[in-house]
Amino acid sequence: MAENRGVVYVAHGRVEVQSIPFPKFDNPQGRKIEHGVILKVVTTNICGSDQHMVRGRTTAPSGLVLGHEITGEVIEVGKDVETLKKGDLVSVPFNVACGRCRTCKEQHTGVCLSVNPARAGGAYGYVDMGGWIGGQAEYVMVPYADFNLLRFPDKDKAMEKITDLTCLSDILPTGFHGAVTAGVGPGSTVYVAGAGPVGLAAGASARLLGAAVVIVGDVNSTRLQHARSVGFETVDLSQDATLADQIAAILGDSEVDCAIDCVGFEARGHGHSGSQVEAPATVLNSLMEITRAAGRIGIPGLYVTDDPGAVDTAAKRGSLSIRLGLGWAKSHSLHTGQTPVMKYNRQLMQAILWDRLHIADIVGVQVISLDQAPGGYGEFDAGAPKKFVIDPHGALAA
Repeated sequence: MAENRGVVYVAHGRVEVQSIPFPKFDNPQGRKIEHGVILKVVTTNICGSDQHMVRGRTTAPSGLVLGHEITGEVIEVGKDVETLKKGDLVSVPFNVACGRCRTCKEQHTGVCLSVNPARAGGAYGYVDMGGWIGGQAEYVMVPYADFNLLRFPDKDKAMEKITDLTCLSDILPTGFHGAVTAGVGPGSTVYVAGAGPVGLAAGASARLLGAAVVIVGDVNSTRLQHARSVGFETVDLSQDATLADQIAAILGDSEVDCAIDCVGFEARGHGHSGSQVEAPATVLNSLMEITRAAGRIGIPGLYVTDDPGAVDTAAKRGSLSIRLGLGWAKSHSLHTGQTPVMKYNRQLMQAILWDRLHIADIVGVQVISLDQAPGGYGEFDAGAPKKFVIDPHGALAA
């Protein structure tokens, strides 16, 4: 039996690299499947969504193999797979999707009806998302491979741009989805809440879609400095000046055309004294304040149904004090939910391959080994302006 190692959630604040079983062609219920492939993982990324689990903010069980951002080489092919072969280099959308149900056929692959017995939507290595084993590992099995996988047309060229292409599994399509659902277009003024990797990917996507100006807001001065270094305007939400006033100082207008929430439920209050106080509805409420009438708000930031670490009883159940009346009065459109990665990843791949988008520089990719993953989690949790990309087999180092 071949060996395998992966990043495992052990307890609140703790992950370890452990020996894990080599993948089999089995679904989480133990049924044999032949529509999958086994990948030798080339890159796999640490995501802010992983951090929610590691911080103890979900019901994730100890022993969960983490990782839903995966790029890999096909090394074994199930008997029912027709369009892939050994040696293909592929990007894995973080959504596990069957391609057969109603929502998949309508391109809503983030809420596939077949891959998770508990609810709509599946993902690798994530709590309540169907039990699919995560890909922060040396090897992983991907089901419904013909449907799910994006094959890179030129393997050598793809490896030259692998630190950009690794972002196709989640953060780049997620940021792009946020920008699209916020209505970003040529000449738009855009505000992005959050200067982490998804926020920066949303800002880059807004520029790709033709935005005139992109403003990124955060309380982390180091992340804001990085955002400025890659060309975004910034606002510092740890300051006492209101968000509207800081936007007005940049635009001459206190409202923007489009807004994108890339923070989610672990948001912090605005103002110097409140910047470390958790206020899970603060981003959504502030975006309704600064988005123009009839504007749109994209919400790729994660919100959960169960949050054991929440600040109050309502928030523990995902109930937040949102000023829906304000959004209603301004005729806002709000778009939520997990990104349907396959709706965008092929076009974004072409943008990378043809040098329209250097996303690795924008999000601050830093390549680390599998054994360095626990340290990467710690640095990322401390707010480092980086996107940690794990290289399990040393392929990038070589």
